[in-house]
Amino acid sequence: MFHISYGSYRVLEIDYAYNSLTLHEPHMSTCDTMVLGGQGNGFALDDWRSPFFNPTSDNAFLLICCSATSPLFQGFPGKNLPCRNVSGMGCEEYYGCPAWSLVGRKRAGSTVYGSGPPECCAVRFESIKEINLTKLGCEGYSSAYSLAPLRISGPGEWAYEIRVKYSVQDEFCRACEATGGTCGYGSDGVRQLCMCGTMNSTSNCDTGMNTV
Repeated sequence: MFHISYGSYRVLEIDYAYNSLTLHEPHMSTCDTMVLGGQGNGFALDDWRSPFFNPTSDNAFLLICCSATSPLFQGFPGKNLPCRNVSGMGCEEYYGCPAWSLVGRKRAGSTVYGSGPPECCAVRFESIKEINLTKLGCEGYSSAYSLAPLRISGPGEWAYEIRVKYSVQDEFCRACEATGGTCGYGSDGVRQLCMCGTMNSTSNCDTGMNTV
């Protein structure tokens, strides 16, 4: 399991060649299932994790049924929405999924949101830094990533998970130092420790997990 403040995500795959994790979020919409009511965990990283964990650039977050007052749309008058096609994946294709037949498309969007914002808005994680359904005023979300270099023919073949890139160089030390600790090793010379003043930790100084 991959645990962050927003929730726990099952790790489906660790790709050591590309330094990436594939995470499963059970309360996320897919092409076949629509999950609304703000049930999804969303996704955001703790400050000490963000330097070495982030969703990949080809991971599209599809925000669903967001309010016209959502901060997602503030500062974007008319049709200049922040919504973008991400690595060949976007809402126009996603609208073709069977899941939309369960809720229908109520809003098509128009200039200055005369009929409300679009039902779906695709964004890269780095453009908003946090998938928080409550703050964004959205009913649900989906996440899909590209299976490059394979060419996929439609949203039914997208991979509906969260793909996270991680850094393997000094990630333990960076997490330790980000919380005020000093990176070191245990008496066996192998086990990494974070030295936090009066205690040592096997992770970082914020966890309070003491070791020898």
